[in-house]
Amino acid sequence: MFWKRKSKKQEGQEATDSATEVAEGTEEETDDAVESEVEGAEKETATEKSDSEKTEKAEKTEAVEDEESEDTDTKTDEAEAEKSDSEDTDTDADTAEDDAEKDDADADSEESESDGSKESDVFAGEEEEVGVTGPDSEGITRVRSAGVFEFGEDKFDVVGNTWIIEADKDGVIVIDPAYDAEAILEAIGDREVYLVACTNGYSPHITAALAIAEETEADIALHPREMRSWRRVHGAEHRPEIEVEGGGALDVGDLHIDVLPLPGTSPGSVGFYISQIGAVFGGDTLREGGPGMVGDTHLDYTTQLATIGENLLTLPPDTRVLPDRGPSTTVEKENKNFDSWV
Repeated sequence: MFWKRKSKKQEGQEATDSATEVAEGTEEETDDAVESEVEGAEKETATEKSDSEKTEKAEKTEAVEDEESEDTDTKTDEAEAEKSDSEDTDTDADTAEDDAEKDDADADSEESESDGSKESDVFAGEEEEVGVTGPDSEGITRVRSAGVFEFGEDKFDVVGNTWIIEADKDGVIVIDPAYDAEAILEAIGDREVYLVACTNGYSPHITAALAIAEETEADIALHPREMRSWRRVHGAEHRPEIEVEGGGALDVGDLHIDVLPLPGTSPGSVGFYISQIGAVFGGDTLREGGPGMVGDTHLDYTTQLATIGENLLTLPPDTRVLPDRGPSTTVEKENKNFDSWV
């Protein structure tokens, strides 16, 4: 800022100074002031110019820095966005993979449920080989033994299922004792045999019955219309002690057994249904995948099919069907196949 300095009158200046001298002095002072004002203006202009240039340079520098900062921020935002997108993509991929694994697990679970929970049933889906399986969680043991079934003039090599059911802590029931009495007795062990029950009189269901009954002093149960088949194997002198018919019931040990009429493969075929353990022992009436055959034929297919639909497939869906041959199945599974048999 320009500042104007005023001159002071010197002490002792004589009053005799002429007007000319005073004018000259005043003029000189005025010239000096003008020069001083010009110099000050020039300095101020130079200063303002310098300040303006500095300000402009600073503004340019600041603008460049702001632009660089914006570029940096933009790049940072873009990098963060790319990182976020990448993380989202990875997350989506992981989620999709997890969902796929979950779907596979659900599908496996549904398949296991739809096929009658084969994984939990030790008698399901096995080949027909001689041997012992069990006991399972319900106290059921299966003994498989091989023999020859003679039907008319034909002979068939078969592997029959004998079922040993725990009736209480001391004794068992034996259903359909097939060909190997020794193997069956070994599976029974030291337990008492309360009853030997036969679903019909064909040899795969009765061959070992007499030997086991005599060894254990147990009674034999059979439908009276099956005596003709029984005599072909054991003769007329040895008769079963208990006659059973469809619609009846037996109480053995801790178990209640309903006797189901299952005619078709033979006139006196029956099934033994034990609701407490969720199982029915139906002999050759129903096997996995279809109605059972006698040898290589169906004797009375219409009656057999009606019997299956009315007396077996009306049981609770999770009921296990434990047949005279082959693996176990369930009411639910065979219900799905019924229409195809008709």
